[in-house]
Amino acid sequence: MAVIDELIREEENGALSFGNYKLDSKTKKDGFMYHGDSYKIKTFNEITKLEKNGMFVYESVPGTAVHGFMATADKVRFNVEGDQDAQVTLELEAEQDYKVHVDDVYVGKMKTNLGGKLNISVELEDNESVSVYIEKV
Repeated sequence: MAVIDELIREEENGALSFGNYKLDSKTKKDGFMYHGDSYKIKTFNEITKLEKNGMFVYESVPGTAVHGFMATADKVRFNVEGDQDAQVTLELEAEQDYKVHVDDVYVGKMKTNLGGKLNISVELEDNESVSVYIEKV
């Protein structure tokens, strides 16, 4: 896998891919239309942040590249890559339990906070991709 040079794109399977952790300065793209919604991406080596219609969707510190991002009301699935371990925050349903899998390993059940934020840590090295699957309980 690789960084997303165009910052955000729709894949042939309908998923989103976004982010470029190799950039030295913050770069953004606004107004990317996907399934009738407007997306905004800000990304560089320190942070990657995705918004949908002005609302928070995804953030990683430091920056990452995300491939195959697909989200429904009950599930989120994506692959994430970077050159160092990252803290990933997702906006989900508030005060809800979710089962979290990283690289097909069940890491536990987590509950979102009042704002619907779910934080997970992913171990990234050598620019390898890690799969993340989150499902509402």
